Amino acid sequence: MPTISDTLVCRLAEADHVAVLTGAGISAESGIPTFRDPDGLWDEFEPQELANVEAFLDNPTLVQGWYQRRRQVVEEAEPNAGHRALKALEAHVPSVSVVTQNVDDLHNRAGSDAVIELHGNITRNYCVDCERTAAPEAVDAAIRNGEPACCPACDGLIRPDVVWFGERLPPEAVERADAATARADVLLSVGTSAVVYPAARYPVRAREHGAYVAEVNPDTTGVTPDVDESIRGPAGEVLPALVEAVADRSEEGAGAP
Repeated sequence: MPTISDTLVCRLAEADHVAVLTGAGISAESGIPTFRDPDGLWDEFEPQELANVEAFLDNPTLVQGWYQRRRQVVEEAEPNAGHRALKALEAHVPSVSVVTQNVDDLHNRAGSDAVIELHGNITRNYCVDCERTAAPEAVDAAIRNGEPACCPACDGLIRPDVVWFGERLPPEAVERADAATARADVLLSVGTSAVVYPAARYPVRAREHGAYVAEVNPDTTGVTPDVDESIRGPAGEVLPALVEAVADRSEEGAGAP
């Protein structure tokens, strides 16, 4: 087990608010590939070819089918020990915000109270015309019939509720993430390469506001030079050990005269 500093444990135990930035690495431990389909059905396509508005309008059935398969992979996966540890951290810190670049819904399924989804959520769909929410079953049924999935209310095309290449991040999510990282006493950067903006700026911004910043990642990342502490290891091992250490420290503090 990689070494976790007493400083980080103490700062977490004393924190009023903790922000956690998560990326593909934490979900990879649940068996979710970073972008490509695991069985190779879509290997002939580059993600950039399909994850954009132009491709969707040109061939909606193809794009909907790709995302349907990705959604099925996500729905078959389960939150891992890293996701569950972040939920457990809420028992020891008054406020925890999870800012995620992932679209797989695993933080929500693990029970985290405040999940900020910068890139959307692949389990949701909506109509591009009337913006009504669309059930995944509508997409599945259309794909089985070899037809594009359309809104039952207005016949508009149905798309996944994710951010595509060339699209802006949801303003509300960005606003919440900005606020969460600015007021954090501790920021944990977990399983992210920290090279995609604006998420990559959050660890640096939090540190500028006085937060103690630690990263949890098996490898060095784009933010490694800017953090207070790097813990080299998978989230599923490091985070449960970290939360256990915080719980022990909190109990010691509660028992002090």
